[in-house]
Amino acid sequence: MTALNPAFADIVELLTAVPDGDEAAVAAVRQRNAALAKPVGSLGKLEQLVEFLARWQHRSAPRLDNPMVTIFAGNHGLAAHAVSAYAPEATAQMVANMTNGGSAVSQICGLHEINLRVFELALEMPTGDIATEAAFEDKMAAATIAYGMEAVAGKPDVIGLGDVGVGSTTSAAAVFAALYGGTGADWAARGSGLDDAGLVRKAGVIDQALSVHAGALNHPLEVLARLGGREVAAMLGALIAARHQKVPVVIDGYVATAAAAIAHAVNPQAIEHCLFAHVSDAGPHGRVIAHLGQRPLLDLGLHLGEGAGAALGIVMIKTALHLHANMATA
Repeated sequence: MTALNPAFADIVELLTAVPDGDEAAVAAVRQRNAALAKPVGSLGKLEQLVEFLARWQHRSAPRLDNPMVTIFAGNHGLAAHAVSAYAPEATAQMVANMTNGGSAVSQICGLHEINLRVFELALEMPTGDIATEAAFEDKMAAATIAYGMEAVAGKPDVIGLGDVGVGSTTSAAAVFAALYGGTGADWAARGSGLDDAGLVRKAGVIDQALSVHAGALNHPLEVLARLGGREVAAMLGALIAARHQKVPVVIDGYVATAAAAIAHAVNPQAIEHCLFAHVSDAGPHGRVIAHLGQRPLLDLGLHLGEGAGAALGIVMIKTALHLHANMATA
């Protein structure tokens, strides 16, 4: 077993030395919940969402003055294997649609006053084809994680993490297979709407990647560098920075969950500040969430990506906090 590249040392330290939540803030929220004009505990998960905010914002009176959904866009060399219903050029088109307000996540965020930020991650330079080479070098993976940390520079009160990228679900599936075992067929999902033949190709690419990199998947960050994508690395960085800056995180779908899975594999406590917004229509997604010891907030049959599920999760949190702050007391 080779030693982990020193480029990852700081990342491992940040994932290991994570700050605890604020239980005194949670107690204050529970005290107010008990005083609201309603039966005790009758708002169920909505009450728990306010506790979640209080714990990870470290505020006895949590707030949502600056809720944010952040989308990372990346392209993948593996897209050459026709593992998606779309060509790689579609990633830039999806980014343009989001920034122009024409996407589902744009509309959700606009309606509910949630800030939306989109980061393009060198779309003109896809990651390496994981069926034949590493996605990117260790130093570039570490640099992309560091870049993702900048997502919290705008000081959001809560941040939703989502992605776009042709080939991203194939890369995420390879990450899950490397972390949890199994074959490509166990983890491949239809993603953008693959037909049966495409799903078989997708599973084959995952199996080939696992074989090619079998001797270099000894650490979760090596799994990321060999099999992951820029969007997963950047979301991991955002997740790490959010924990250290007291920002709760809302995870979107299958690909965003891969970032959480990498963090969890390094240190299970590193994702305690993460809420999983929904379970997607991709069958393996539910298995990953269960493996992480989490329960999704919503089950709407979504398989859209682009952070739409995370945005809806933030809508639920905003609703919960509004009730907590504005209901009458008994």
